[in-house]
Amino acid sequence: MILLCLTWGFNQVAIKLVLPEIPPLTQAALRSVGGLIVISLVAALRGVPLFTRDGTLRAGLWVGVLFGLEFVLMFRGLVWTTASRAVVFLYTAPFFVAFGSYQFLGERLSGVQWLGLLLSFAGVAVAIGVPQPNVDAMVLLGDAMMIGAGSLWAATTLVVKASRLRSAPAEKGLGYQLAVSIPILGLGAWLSGESMTRFPGTLAVSLMAYQAVWVVGATFLLWFMLVKTYSASKLSAFTFLTPLFGVAAGHFILDEPLTLAFGGAAILVTAGLYLVNRPAPRVTDPLLNQPKT
Repeated sequence: MILLCLTWGFNQVAIKLVLPEIPPLTQAALRSVGGLIVISLVAALRGVPLFTRDGTLRAGLWVGVLFGLEFVLMFRGLVWTTASRAVVFLYTAPFFVAFGSYQFLGERLSGVQWLGLLLSFAGVAVAIGVPQPNVDAMVLLGDAMMIGAGSLWAATTLVVKASRLRSAPAEKGLGYQLAVSIPILGLGAWLSGESMTRFPGTLAVSLMAYQAVWVVGATFLLWFMLVKTYSASKLSAFTFLTPLFGVAAGHFILDEPLTLAFGGAAILVTAGLYLVNRPAPRVTDPLLNQPKT
């Protein structure tokens, strides 16, 4: 779980490092293509049927559209905001899931979880509202797009929780998302006028392979394998490490500024994430906090 959290925290940094050579939506579309190939190979090796009729098509198309739009916002948002800020705002998603489960699925939240939601949104308010160096209107627009991406990630999770996808193999659920996102991201890249003037360098190609094979193709499936063996609530509690790893990676690898105000906001969001997913005696739904791939 620590390795997976480190992977998810570094993911925004990897995207930022590739942006100078591969435009954002082109990068996202290529990543989905590579991830879909990996997932298809894994499904074939494990004997998981991807094309049998099981009543998941409609829900699968819905989650695919949400997934595609999520990454339109995420990759475009990373053009304007920093990787450190992006990972904090993106990881508001579990709070949207918790609130959406309470509002639409009738699930009850404990007092500790409500406190976690409060701390989380207080952290977001601090991160956006307190004046900080190098934060202008475009950075705030990127922040807003990351929050939008987090809310779409949450919506995807809620659709899965409320549909037959809940019991479908992980490879099929992720396959829907990747397959439907490819034309959405490709269309977005075309409408944005994105183009590549030369073949990407070694670093960009390596990081694209890292995203497609490891981040998209492996970590999601590893998460579900862990859930089958260990307590889902205890595993979910580990995810509070992801924003911390993301902020650290942005600061040390990309030399992004880390102010006292933003550091405090990141701690509030992280504390809220831990409380929302805090291990409890009752069984916690493993879909409450799916990893961000």
